[in-house]
Amino acid sequence: MALSGLTAPGVPPQPKWLLFIKGAIILLAAAILALAAYATSLYGDLSYYYSAGAPGYLLFVAIFSWIVYGTAIFLELKAHHFYYRIAMLVAYILTCIFWLSAWAWAASWASFVLAYYANDFYYPGLHTFGSVMAACAALGAVTWVLCIINLVFFIIGSVRNHDATAPGNVELGHGPKPAEGVQPQTTVYPQHQTAQPMPVQPQQV
Repeated sequence: MALSGLTAPGVPPQPKWLLFIKGAIILLAAAILALAAYATSLYGDLSYYYSAGAPGYLLFVAIFSWIVYGTAIFLELKAHHFYYRIAMLVAYILTCIFWLSAWAWAASWASFVLAYYANDFYYPGLHTFGSVMAACAALGAVTWVLCIINLVFFIIGSVRNHDATAPGNVELGHGPKPAEGVQPQTTVYPQHQTAQPMPVQPQQV
């Protein structure tokens, strides 16, 4: 059954460039983490009004993404025998859901702050806060798209591959590569020999 590939252990066949997608997600999460921390520091004393809110949630999602995709890269490259597809599938799905809600929430905050507090004289820093949240929303949307791409190719590779012995990342659709230095064994069958007639000895009289 094709769906059994999602529960099998071992790294599924995936395009090699998918590792760069995971690396890009980690870098974008780092940028969003820095922006969210800056947004939190802008009005940390006004936590009565917004609590941790969207910036705090962005911090959580960024750290969660580091753990998920950092672990995925390590397991794919160094520890194939600890790679469980069902666990990675759940983690990837959760990451997609978290980033969708994170950038949508950040966009909502940014639009509200920039619309109502652009000319505020009591808290002029709110305009900067709204701009930072808008940047977080834009980067979060890009990160969400990359997470979707990673999830789709992970599912395709797992469904197409039922054998859990495929090590590392190989091109999508290819089977597992043979081990280096090991020559395939060929079976040699003995040739059938035709029985030769025995020579007739002349009888002595």
